[in-house]
Amino acid sequence: MHVYPQPQQQPPQPRRSRKKVWIGSTVAVALLAGAGAGLVYWTTDWFDGNGESVSYAKPSAGADQGQGQGQGQDNGKGAGTGGGKQSAAPSADPDVSLPAGPFTEFKQTVKLDDGTRISKAKVKGAKSGFEGSVWVWTPKEYDRPEYAKSAFPVMIALPGGNGNADNYWATMPQLGLQKAVAEGAAAGKSLPFILVMPLLNPDAKYYYDGSDIPGQAKMGTWIGEDVPELARANFRTYKSREGWAFMGNSSGAFVGLKQLLQKPDRFRAVIANGGEIVPDSPLWKGHQAEMDANNPEKIAPKLIADKGPEVDVLFQYGTKEGGRDRMEKFQQQFGKGPIKVTIHEIQGGDHNGWDYVRGMKDGQLEQLSKLMKGPKPQ
Repeated sequence: MHVYPQPQQQPPQPRRSRKKVWIGSTVAVALLAGAGAGLVYWTTDWFDGNGESVSYAKPSAGADQGQGQGQGQDNGKGAGTGGGKQSAAPSADPDVSLPAGPFTEFKQTVKLDDGTRISKAKVKGAKSGFEGSVWVWTPKEYDRPEYAKSAFPVMIALPGGNGNADNYWATMPQLGLQKAVAEGAAAGKSLPFILVMPLLNPDAKYYYDGSDIPGQAKMGTWIGEDVPELARANFRTYKSREGWAFMGNSSGAFVGLKQLLQKPDRFRAVIANGGEIVPDSPLWKGHQAEMDANNPEKIAPKLIADKGPEVDVLFQYGTKEGGRDRMEKFQQQFGKGPIKVTIHEIQGGDHNGWDYVRGMKDGQLEQLSKLMKGPKPQ
């Protein structure tokens, strides 16, 4: 059973290493104050425009004259406030899903040095009833005229730890996830993913295993259904599962793995960083059948027996943190038939977001991109 850490504590090698894969406030301040030239920008311009509305779908009154469809400010009008319709002509690709609303008003939280933005909205899930924050980021390619009628692949990025107050992939861009995606796309090595970064848990008391635990907030429905629906409503996405993937750290890696195996018809792959394999929330007590339905070791055999759809599990771990034995066991038992499992070792890597991003840049983003559908210029 997992030992849940108290604030400011680090448990001694818990079975599920769900300690926060983040940067604490003290470290964050040190980064901002004492970093080299590469981080100086963050202290000067990343607040520029914060709080302004960001519209990702054009209002019906706007003519499609090859203008970008994301990152534009709407100043409280049009698509960003829930009104308007997507004006772009239908794509030639029948797999493209144009945003049809209900449109969400996002507010900029960070402006990155390449001009792209991370923005945030508070959303109440139509199916789960859970209300929580979701952050989004679109690559520069999303705004380019030649991609105005193209869909983009979506990566749902989940944090480690409780992930209830924020999602550090969005609130701490120093980790480099957005930069890794941008640089990989610019180099032609990986796809320009839309990043959707939701809250992982409803509170800091427990881990909810990204599941609908009886009597608790429906976090499985929130992450697996409401969050993707938010992306479809506001962005040009693909209808097919080749346009959808998960990436997560630690507890978020478990959730991404579990969601993939539960919904192989909706998602294609997961990058699971330093994650665990089985659910262990104390809230499952008295609900064994429901817990089994959310246990990858119980779900995987059914997917194998059904002979698909094919999914890819891209494990990552750092040599300083260990955990390869769990991943190898899963690979040996369930890496067969439609379930493809690879394990990437990050030399000198530890249980943190920086090292996992390094691993993604070293090859996992490229490997994921080969499985996914990318945007097509027109």
